[in-house]
Amino acid sequence: MAEVATSATSEQLLVVVDPVARRSDGESVRIAKDVLGAGASMKLCLPDGPEEFARALRRRGSRRPVVIGDDRALVRTVALLHRHRELAGCALSVVPVGGALTLARSLGVPTGTVAAARAVLDGVERRMDLLVDDSDGVVLGALRIPPVTAAPQEPEPEAAEAGRPWLRTCQSLVRTLVPATRPSRLAAAPEPGPSRLRVEVDGATLVDLNQPVEAVSVSPGAAGTASVEVRPVSVGAEASPLLARGRTVTVSGAHFRYRADAVVSGPVRTRTWVVREGAWGLTLPAEA
Repeated sequence: MAEVATSATSEQLLVVVDPVARRSDGESVRIAKDVLGAGASMKLCLPDGPEEFARALRRRGSRRPVVIGDDRALVRTVALLHRHRELAGCALSVVPVGGALTLARSLGVPTGTVAAARAVLDGVERRMDLLVDDSDGVVLGALRIPPVTAAPQEPEPEAAEAGRPWLRTCQSLVRTLVPATRPSRLAAAPEPGPSRLRVEVDGATLVDLNQPVEAVSVSPGAAGTASVEVRPVSVGAEASPLLARGRTVTVSGAHFRYRADAVVSGPVRTRTWVVREGAWGLTLPAEA
């Protein structure tokens, strides 16, 4: 792990660059470092993997942590700080760089590199609610059951073909032999999902095992509560969603997977999430 200290103003920053961000968009990382280094005293950490990433956060001292990375890096950082019970006294900042930026955008973080870096320097801390589950996992934005199945990422053509000129020739040959109208196996595969679940909100049953459901979503709501939406399976006319708010949400039934922010977890038979009001702080633009 490389570390570089720069000096500017009296504010102390620990800037941790996620390895995926360095590989996927080195130019945006460079721009973010230049803007941050020009506006604050900065210690730059370039971890090579999750262990070094976690070690850098543990050794930050009094420096304010700034993560340059995508949604997964943001969730990983909050989870690490939560695990060490350091969220209460820590204002986290993030400069979104990478392919998955939906969570950062939904939280109010600018997705432009320069704007996000300026928000780190000039923004204000906003305290946000956090969903914490019974395995000590965290949810910043929302969770969904079943998880939305994302198409597998294909390697970048430039990376795949580098040093292998024969690969392009083979790919061209395959494209001429395989009809363009051939249906995609992935596109035809049905999305797996739970059929019968019990959903309880603050101890009250919102839907029970005798009612098949298409989807369940949970997200931090207002005033320290979670917003819960259950979509029953439609038979004929479309069924109306079941809505509730509460501080504790328990889902149980057959083994199910769920997507929390950018991470798919499971399978589990039961999981409980509790809202922690104002549990973590994020630096956002002052006008947000």
